[in-house]
Amino acid sequence: MEFTEFRVTTRVMAGIDLVDSLDWELGRAGLDRGLLVTDAGIRHLAERARRAAPRRVVGVYDAVTPNSAVAQVEETARLAQELEVGFLLAVGGGSVLDTAKAAAIVITEGGGLLDHQGVNVLTRPLVPVVAIPTTAGTGSEVTAYAVIRDETARSKLTFSSEHLVPVMAILDPTLTVGMNHELTASTGIDALTHAVEAFVSTKAGPFSDALALAAVDGILSHLPVVLKDGSDIGARWQMLTASCLAGLAFSWAMVGCVHAMSHACGGLCEVPHGIANAILLPHGLEYNRVACEEKFEVLRRRMGDDPVAVVRSLLAQLGLPMRLRDVGVREEDLPALAELAMLDGSIYSNPREATLEEIVAVLRAAY
Repeated sequence: MEFTEFRVTTRVMAGIDLVDSLDWELGRAGLDRGLLVTDAGIRHLAERARRAAPRRVVGVYDAVTPNSAVAQVEETARLAQELEVGFLLAVGGGSVLDTAKAAAIVITEGGGLLDHQGVNVLTRPLVPVVAIPTTAGTGSEVTAYAVIRDETARSKLTFSSEHLVPVMAILDPTLTVGMNHELTASTGIDALTHAVEAFVSTKAGPFSDALALAAVDGILSHLPVVLKDGSDIGARWQMLTASCLAGLAFSWAMVGCVHAMSHACGGLCEVPHGIANAILLPHGLEYNRVACEEKFEVLRRRMGDDPVAVVRSLLAQLGLPMRLRDVGVREEDLPALAELAMLDGSIYSNPREATLEEIVAVLRAAY
């Protein structure tokens, strides 16, 4: 019997209109003087959270962008330090949540964000982060990772530590009802990619497998529903919880080559993460098939058909871009993207030991 480990440290709550109970939940956790971290496009959703706990939120940073960058993390940290906050309240998608988590590093440890690169280099608890996701995709509200773009190097950096895990996650489907078709689809595929890659990862175990498969079930059953009727609050709730389950799974099992390539595309070519995953997932799965045939058979039974065929069929329904050339990637970028992918931490848990030439071939097939 192989060794396995699993732990959940985030207090996760899910419910309709749960954000309106934020003041009580923060008080129960002993949290006061928070900085609200969000992006300008969803400021109206963030304001709902702020209105729910007006005495506990003393400032707002709303300049987070997709593929959030080091400079935004450090700006967030500076404002938090000026206000002497006791916690960060992150309301938004994955970029917002990751920005807050990374800012917690700088607030606690000082210096700049790049001073703290590496895996498990943090040695003490960080300023607490409360995460309220407004998309159903990243699972960042429960993960030990923060992915931030280094604009100078044009690459994405992954920070990993048990201390990065938010102390509280509030899953309120009413905050996701306003997502448009493309964002709903791309974040849903991001969650599916987390679940599938976690399931076939070399670091997978029985606990992560159970969560990953539950996430696959939830996403395949409810993503088509919310794309047909975005106001279906029950299906939105199911997608939020499935995304969280996938986040819990990959927080311990990690992901694989699809994410390594997606991070490279986001860093070098600024392709949105969910879109990159959607394009690359069927190609990464096909590449990994020979290394995890037993896991593929489990997925086939769960999905009702060959996993690659199911993913391709789903993508065809979603109307997302299908090729890298359609999202601004140039053919001459492919070798550089492969080199970045080979340096990404996600590649080390891929079920098939990849070579640079093989990753170039996968990218070319997706091009």
